[in-house]
Amino acid sequence: MVHKISSPETLGQALRAERKNKGVSQKVVGHSVGMEQHTISKIEKGNPGTELNTLFRLLAALDLELTIQPRQKPTFENTGDQW
Repeated sequence: MVHKISSPETLGQALRAERKNKGVSQKVVGHSVGMEQHTISKIEKGNPGTELNTLFRLLAALDLELTIQPRQKPTFENTGDQW
């Protein structure tokens, strides 16, 4: 599934959805890459202080990748960033 990420919160929501879709707990996914369950929880809640290395370890644990693409122009429904 493709998720549009515009804030730490939407990133956390997308990661949570992907983890749940795979049917694994925070504890299991964290253990697979040497992270505590509470770290996974903080990321999924949109903690803006998450280190990039931690994020990439979680992406790897969920068999996901990060893709960068040009922004789409905002429409009435899509008001843009929350930043």
